[in-house]
Amino acid sequence: MPTVTNFVKRKSKQLAFYVRGFLQKQIPYSEVDLFFWDTMEEWAQIKSGKLQPYERTEQVFWHVLHQVHYWPQNTLQEDPVLREELEICLNFLEGEERYPLPLDCIGIRP
Repeated sequence: MPTVTNFVKRKSKQLAFYVRGFLQKQIPYSEVDLFFWDTMEEWAQIKSGKLQPYERTEQVFWHVLHQVHYWPQNTLQEDPVLREELEICLNFLEGEERYPLPLDCIGIRP
């Protein structure tokens, strides 16, 4: 049975791939949006661990997922502060805690 930890570990790598590709203009926003909705569908199937405390990676994962769904694609591409925040979060997700926890990047479960 899939757990929250396994789900976040697997999806974090994918999220970083899609968002980084979008920011580098190698992946269209429509692919990022599709990834978002696929992730929400998969999340609905997770039955184990939703009442457990958050891990650091999970907090950053939900934050990034929210940001890429909330902001319009031109803002994601053009806002330097937002892009820097996303880069910091992506580095954390890709480095699995080799990087410090990004400040103010604390997402919550849907």
